[in-house]
Amino acid sequence: MGKNLVIACSETGDVSLTQALEREQSPSLGMDCGLLAGLEPNNLLITSELDASLFDVLVDFTHPTATTHHVDFCSTHGKKMVIGTTGCDTALEQKMHDAGQKIAIVYAPNMSVGVNLCLKLLQTAAAVLGDSVDIEIIEAHHRHKVDAPSGTALKMGQVVAETLGRDLDECAVYGREGQVGARDRKTIGFETIRAGDIVGEHTVLFAAEGERIEITHKASSRMTFAHGAMRACRWLEQQKNGLFSMQDVLDIT
Repeated sequence: MGKNLVIACSETGDVSLTQALEREQSPSLGMDCGLLAGLEPNNLLITSELDASLFDVLVDFTHPTATTHHVDFCSTHGKKMVIGTTGCDTALEQKMHDAGQKIAIVYAPNMSVGVNLCLKLLQTAAAVLGDSVDIEIIEAHHRHKVDAPSGTALKMGQVVAETLGRDLDECAVYGREGQVGARDRKTIGFETIRAGDIVGEHTVLFAAEGERIEITHKASSRMTFAHGAMRACRWLEQQKNGLFSMQDVLDIT
């Protein structure tokens, strides 16, 4: 994803890449990030230390532990953030909310324009279909993804649950095995696939007797997430503070 972000920066005329970061143990430290991304050398060497004097917006696609540190750093130094890290717990999300009192943050488990359009479609579908359907969310990613279900799948479930007046923590069912009995219509099911090099696929299934509706998004390249992050960076230029989503960026709230 880091390589795709470097490429996206190079393709976005009014965005300049000023720092490229990796974890302290990364073998990429000290390398030219342009070369590493398959571009011409840009003489920007990868480091593990943030320098507040060098950037206005930090784009963070890392790990919740690193993101926690970055939120503290940016809040202290008055720097804006675009956060695409998944697997964030309630405490980290609260930290983002608190930091939003001082700085502007766009936080989204998926930066894809298509996925965020799907979230809007899910609101409409859930509102129309109500409790007359069974709802299942199926997601597939590459074999190296460490969190499950994906942040996008959970966000989809949250959108559907909130539209239906349900608490996702109470109605979610994560996989089924054995004699589980008849399905409770008020539950929202999640199924996870991890295989090969699948970039990201998400389907929300609304199934009734005699018909079903499926809302599906399939990503074939991580560049879609990187370009979404660049769009969020540009949108943040006009924001002083607050915690925002990609739907705010796209004006489809």
